[in-house]
Amino acid sequence: MTLFDSPAFEGHEGVHAFSDEKTGLKAIIAVHSTARGPAAGGCRMWPYASAEDALTDALKLSRAMSYKNAMADLELGGGKSVIIGDSRTQKTPALFEAFGRAVEDLGGKYWTAEDVGVSVADLTHARRHTRYVAGLEGHEAASGDPSPVTAEGVFRGVRLCVQRALKRDLSGVRVAIQGVGNVGGYLAQKLHAAGARLVLTDVNTEALSRLAAATGAEIVAPNAIFDADVDVFAPCALGGAISLDTLPRIRARIIAGGANNQLADADAGRELFNRGILYAPDYVINGGGIINVAGEIRALERGEAFDPAWVDAKLDRLALTLEEVLEQALVERRPTHEVANEIARARIVGAAEKRAAA
Repeated sequence: MTLFDSPAFEGHEGVHAFSDEKTGLKAIIAVHSTARGPAAGGCRMWPYASAEDALTDALKLSRAMSYKNAMADLELGGGKSVIIGDSRTQKTPALFEAFGRAVEDLGGKYWTAEDVGVSVADLTHARRHTRYVAGLEGHEAASGDPSPVTAEGVFRGVRLCVQRALKRDLSGVRVAIQGVGNVGGYLAQKLHAAGARLVLTDVNTEALSRLAAATGAEIVAPNAIFDADVDVFAPCALGGAISLDTLPRIRARIIAGGANNQLADADAGRELFNRGILYAPDYVINGGGIINVAGEIRALERGEAFDPAWVDAKLDRLALTLEEVLEQALVERRPTHEVANEIARARIVGAAEKRAAA
């Protein structure tokens, strides 16, 4: 199968492979759309089993960023980068400097930021060779780690879904969180403060134990999280958690979390609808981080200081957009992911047509 035949390709504007023998860099930068502005999306470092797996992940994540940025009403397109490697053992400053040079080669078509396996410190090294890095610290326009803002957006989305589906507030609501890394950890703290009862899992047992002790949460094995007796299931790890295999085990009435590409495929989304489970489309509910990054890009481009009020206003608007998606899906008796996809595509196509006519 060629790149253009891949089901994940779906009209990408560009797919770029970079390697650097000296540092060991093997990276893919996928640019799905620049119709609304330069592509923006984080950099993920992961020990993919094959280059094909890395490419597929980059393509899916890149398209999701186009949709996410459109739904967050940002003047940004969608892109994503992946570095093939183990973030625990293969990170070096030189590797991320080489990655920075790769980003610079795209001439501003793509802005990068943190994602799974990549930290603010890592991208500080990349910043030495390109200005197209956001989510950093130490300068007037800096927005810092976007994870807390992603978690805040997901928290607001979970609260909204609980209000709509369960007709109550978060106090006493049982929530299962799959993955308690940066976003999942912050989300757990926010839900605990709101009175929710938590069930947690993660492959990082040390971090999991610390968070459980701080929040009074129950710990379960990674595979057992699907069987938890909860009201809300919050996927906050890697994509594909919701599939035709896992769905029969999920007892929650709501699925709302911070992971990207939560649905293994469109059939899983349709089955969610058939089972009467309220699903918050991932790229709508988890848009807080890219809003934060967009605030930094905006400040850098204008030569201004970072404006937290602008970010908070965008978060408020994002919650309203999620509510609009859920309401339209209810009225039209359609899966929420289908409604969100149509809205996102229409916004991207509209921007492309406007640009072509200019």
